[in-house]
Amino acid sequence: MTRSYVTAATIAASLVATALLLASCGSDHKTITNRLVPMAQSEADLRRALDMGAISQSEYNDQIDRLHHGD
Repeated sequence: MTRSYVTAATIAASLVATALLLASCGSDHKTITNRLVPMAQSEADLRRALDMGAISQSEYNDQIDRLHHGD
């Protein structure tokens, strides 16, 4: 009986620890901009994504505005 209690407690503790770790991930919504990619390349990449349908026209416009005017 003691062994199954220890196993259940270990599993419960592992689940709680996992939940706490996952809750802490993604809590910061800070966007990091890669300054090493030239603006012309970023524009070309965005245009390619738009042409392929990976992003919408409004998403493209938003990203171009961010690229030119900052966050």
